[in-house]
Amino acid sequence: MKKDIIIAGVGGQGILTIASIIDTAAMLEGLNVKQAEVHGMSQRGGDVQSHLRISSNEIFSDLIPKGKCDLIVAVEPLESLRYIEYLSPEGTIVTAGDFFKNIPNYPEEELIIKKLNSLNAKVVNAAYLAKEAGSSRASNVVILGAMSRFTDIPEQRFIEAIREMFKSKGENIIEMNLKAFAIGVDATK
Repeated sequence: MKKDIIIAGVGGQGILTIASIIDTAAMLEGLNVKQAEVHGMSQRGGDVQSHLRISSNEIFSDLIPKGKCDLIVAVEPLESLRYIEYLSPEGTIVTAGDFFKNIPNYPEEELIIKKLNSLNAKVVNAAYLAKEAGSSRASNVVILGAMSRFTDIPEQRFIEAIREMFKSKGENIIEMNLKAFAIGVDATK
């Protein structure tokens, strides 16, 4: 098993949380994990991306070569396209469809959606679905659920990792995030 994943978004959208949950789920499954440091401006509003490599074999580099990424996971649609040169021809994009216009001259939304539709992209209305789960702040976990179907990591491992990630915040927060995850899984069926 081998998966090369780029996680992208805007600072404050929970990119580090997604990466940490995926890391934990993979390690619980007994897989090797390498994660590049988060690149970009992680303060609220700056672009953020991280390379995550998962394999049943030894991993020698934490950076994904261009054209070799299996999965781009994004919490903002324009950010998913920023790393398109990394996507393999068979690769998949899972992105929120919620726009965060953090730059001047942000492209027209229709152009972004048109480009995503021309690719193997799954666009999820994460903000709406997160509210259904109990909090708009859980849109990153909705996207995590949506992308989990495109890994070889069992769903139960993600559930265990979510429990571990949020255990210090109490059972209500854990349950809300588990609900967000389940809604995300269903969003890409």
